[in-house]
Amino acid sequence: MAEPAVAPRLLDTLQDALQRAERPRPRAVARWPHAHWLAVGTVCVGAFLGQLTASVTSLVFPALEHRFDAGFAAVEWVSLAYLLVLVALLAPVGRLSDLVGRKTVYLGGFAVFAAASLGAGLAGSLAVLVACRAVQAVGGAMMQANSVALVARGVPERAMRTALGIQAAAQALGLALGPTLGGLLVTHASWRWAFWVNVPIGVLGILAGWFLLPRTFPDGRCPARPREAGRFDLVGLLLLATASTALLLALSAASGLPLPGWAVAALAVLAAVAAAGLVRQERRADRPLVPPGLVNTPGIRAGLVVALIGYLLLFCPLVLEPVVLAGRGVSAATAGVVITALPAAFALAATVGGGLLPRGWSDAVRCRAGALLAAAGLLALAVLPASGAGPAVGPLLVAGYGLGLLLPANNALVMRAIPAQSSAVGGGLVNMVRSLGTALGTALPVLAVHLAGPASGGRVVLLLLAAVAVLAARLSAR
Repeated sequence: MAEPAVAPRLLDTLQDALQRAERPRPRAVARWPHAHWLAVGTVCVGAFLGQLTASVTSLVFPALEHRFDAGFAAVEWVSLAYLLVLVALLAPVGRLSDLVGRKTVYLGGFAVFAAASLGAGLAGSLAVLVACRAVQAVGGAMMQANSVALVARGVPERAMRTALGIQAAAQALGLALGPTLGGLLVTHASWRWAFWVNVPIGVLGILAGWFLLPRTFPDGRCPARPREAGRFDLVGLLLLATASTALLLALSAASGLPLPGWAVAALAVLAAVAAAGLVRQERRADRPLVPPGLVNTPGIRAGLVVALIGYLLLFCPLVLEPVVLAGRGVSAATAGVVITALPAAFALAATVGGGLLPRGWSDAVRCRAGALLAAAGLLALAVLPASGAGPAVGPLLVAGYGLGLLLPANNALVMRAIPAQSSAVGGGLVNMVRSLGTALGTALPVLAVHLAGPASGGRVVLLLLAAVAVLAARLSAR
């Protein structure tokens, strides 16, 4: 009769062992009054690494097409595989971290990310590269699911806003440096270095975190037990992963991925059925992955849609413009410098640029202004003459600055509308729609280029993005 209790006891033992394995900081570090800033700096390494990887990868697509003799629709899965795994794992990894220790999982994320990056650079086939990117996303989820919590629990309340701003600046710096670095590596070294560059940064993150991050549980034990706190909406997670993967596979097949026509139709039907099943599951689950009560709140629902649109607008040009510029004979290094204008302006606006606006502007007004600026920049980019690279810099700066105003203000509105007891769930929802927006921003340019070519297809996509940005401005008037 005692057998049913064996599994919980084993889980308790494993949890206790993992918690004890989490090492404290050296005493000299722990006793320093400003030690919390060292922890923030360590989290910034992971924030920088995650965004650097996201923006550097788009510059290697043309080189990967040539190296593996593959179409654009196949190469895009170097990014899509990463994003899909990230979407699926952010929530469960966050739950796991609460049980075994955020420091343990965060440092493990650096190790997995660095090892997978080394493997990606050594990949001898596109399939192996995509598989390494999927493993890399496991490490990325282990870092992203813990970064905000490490900052929030590691600094005094009075320093919280400043610490989160520093973390955002590190993310923005990684996003801004990615295109230029990627272009230089592809032109003067090899596409492999776009992945190998992550290895020394990952090693730095492991060493810094080992010595500078505090233990998650100072007394070495967490009161929550796996059988009490580990419940999770696994069915909802599987339905979300199925719907998003099937949709993106269908888009890739329509973009030239060699699949038969019936498979495209079957994938589209599967995506619709899984999405409908997800809606039903979330209404019935005790702990839903996507809580209907939150999503159905008008302000939150509109904010999540705007967040998805914002990351679609941010990453779509990062994927599209290297292909368009390559079609004009522009080198990868030059294209990288030009495209950096978008994330650089985004970084400027997201960190200090908002201070240039009137102080009386609310977050909703900032959202509308940012969305309309993004629309203007994308529209200008669409009507540029199809020659050279220099004229694209101005519109990219305008679009990036607008998105840098839109996204932080929108995130603030969403988090403000979410009850305090659901803040972790709300943050997970924002991360989820951000990753989905990024995935769509990777897939849609490939579809347009396949159907109409780089020049015409790119122009159609940019006009569509400008219209979607206007929709975001309208949704922000809430």
